[in-house]
Amino acid sequence: MRQKGYLAIGLILKIEMAVEKAKILFNDKTLFKGFLFGFEKTASGEAVFNTGMVGYSESLSDPSYFGQILIFTYPLIGNYGVFSREKEFGLLKYFESAKIQVKGLIVSDYSFNYSHWQAKESLDSWLKKEKIPGIYGIDTRALTKKLRKNGTMLAKILTGKDDIDFYNQEKEDIISKVSCKKPIYYGRGKIKIALIDCGVKYSIIKSFIRRGVEVVRVPYDFDLSTINFDGLFISNGPGDPKKCEKIIETTKKIMKKGIPIFGVCLGNQILSLAAGATTYKLKYGHRSQNQPCQDVETKKCYVTSQNHGFAVDKNSLPKDWRPWFLNLNDGTIEGIKHKRKPFFSVQFHPEAFPGPTDTKFLFDKFIEICKKSKRH
Repeated sequence: MRQKGYLAIGLILKIEMAVEKAKILFNDKTLFKGFLFGFEKTASGEAVFNTGMVGYSESLSDPSYFGQILIFTYPLIGNYGVFSREKEFGLLKYFESAKIQVKGLIVSDYSFNYSHWQAKESLDSWLKKEKIPGIYGIDTRALTKKLRKNGTMLAKILTGKDDIDFYNQEKEDIISKVSCKKPIYYGRGKIKIALIDCGVKYSIIKSFIRRGVEVVRVPYDFDLSTINFDGLFISNGPGDPKKCEKIIETTKKIMKKGIPIFGVCLGNQILSLAAGATTYKLKYGHRSQNQPCQDVETKKCYVTSQNHGFAVDKNSLPKDWRPWFLNLNDGTIEGIKHKRKPFFSVQFHPEAFPGPTDTKFLFDKFIEICKKSKRH
């Protein structure tokens, strides 16, 4: 029995020696040690955590995570692999953009064996192709508690002797890095929506196409006076909303024309700033698929999908505006609405890919408002 025990210990040691070790270093000099998977590369970014149990492919490809190192609190990641690059409406069906947007990935237990009838490759393989480093074997519970206590921190993944400076995305114009470069048209319909691309998720575009709407996706700095449209949609995206000065000015111009406006996530913050409210950075943000939000008017509660690090100051809303949704965990604003005009927005994601889909009716609501506005 003792001999078998020695053999087992020897096998474990051989496995550990065969796996490259990696570290994650925070800007307060705290160090966590683990093992490398994905691409061997040093990377730096803002460390944030997501509490979702599923949806790692959608999260990793979400442009709102651009420039960040993502930590999954759910312990087992990679168990269902990565799906095919099949397309729907000309857009990738199972991903939120054409590439991985995060700087790096941190998990507790990486599943080297995956099983799903739609899986085409492993998460490790996908990370290698996209040249994104990952670390497993990290105490993500302790790491998450650290971020909840200290707030969002800068971090870097170290995979060898090479070192880099801490990367702070707030010092960059990151919207320009995730927005499209020229107008792109999708779908057909009597209603035409102009979509300002701040880093839009593919599932938002598909939510409109499925409803028989024509969408023109435009760059963040596009001159909207050059096209005709029935409604304006302001998308999700990364970074500090106060730095989106061009989009805020564009939104103010559209508001003066009375054209219906719908914003999601960063779009909610931009509409609020255009209205005259202020925004602030949350201590550690909301990133999950289980955030409870309440409609202030109906008192009905919805479970929502979220990914943001900033919020609207509810005490700064002008008198013509009112809070629409509130987060039941911390009381922050999750949506605003103009008292008379067709302008509204939500902080959560009604397209909810991978879910839940409690609030997908908001797309129908916006399209109906656009139809009424067009008739008048």
